[in-house]
Amino acid sequence: MDRGLAYRLEPASPPSVEVDGEIRYGRSDAVPSRLDEPPTGFATVVLLASADASETGRSLAALDATLPAGAQVVIVADGVAPPMTRASHDVVRTSAALGRGAALNIGIRRAAASIVVVLDPSIVPAGDVITPLVEQLRDPSIAIAGPFGLASADLRRFEEVVPTIAPLDVAAIQGELMAFRRADAAERGPVDEAFRFYRSLDAWWSLVLRDEGEGRPPRRAVALPGLELERGEPTALRSMSAKDRDRLSRRNAYRVLDRFRARLDLAVPPGA
Repeated sequence: MDRGLAYRLEPASPPSVEVDGEIRYGRSDAVPSRLDEPPTGFATVVLLASADASETGRSLAALDATLPAGAQVVIVADGVAPPMTRASHDVVRTSAALGRGAALNIGIRRAAASIVVVLDPSIVPAGDVITPLVEQLRDPSIAIAGPFGLASADLRRFEEVVPTIAPLDVAAIQGELMAFRRADAAERGPVDEAFRFYRSLDAWWSLVLRDEGEGRPPRRAVALPGLELERGEPTALRSMSAKDRDRLSRRNAYRVLDRFRARLDLAVPPGA
């Protein structure tokens, strides 16, 4: 962007295009936002469609069968074809693959309810997994909740925590299934779209939502036991070479450290 003798750099983005009367968006901020509207409904479930249409369809069918009344479903098809959907689903397509961070921003922009639940298609609900997460967030001390936690003593190495008996406080919630408040996402977002790959994005976002500022007690991330679901391996992990996974994972881990390396008040060690 040239301004006389000065300039600034901005990342280029694909154009938004219209195909058969449908807009496919080239940027997350081109997607119409509902964040300024009063919240309505029980919860908004954001399903981030994968390249495996059968996997996405299976997860969506199970979600529809177990969805509590008043819940909205937003499907974000980031550079992939969406599954067969119902008229009640809010489907957003992009004109090219924008990455996980951008896809999450799109889902948040379309959320109508006060609670946003993000679901990866590798998760197949076997019962109502939405209501327990919504109920957990009635506690104002909790910023984010889900069934799969991450513990860390130094915010450099994270260890999976999956509770079996009682809820556990953790440093972060894994992104396959996580719930947070729309108002927090609007205030503290948007998600950093440099996170094109999913790894470490969940840790970064959890810490952003928990952080109340230096010198103030952080809010909590809580991992819940007993949610009825089937957990698979994310397609993004299966469809990429080990070399590429490792490269992108390292880049994302550095992004977490760049922002939070000195914030050990946000750490929750394993077994804490």
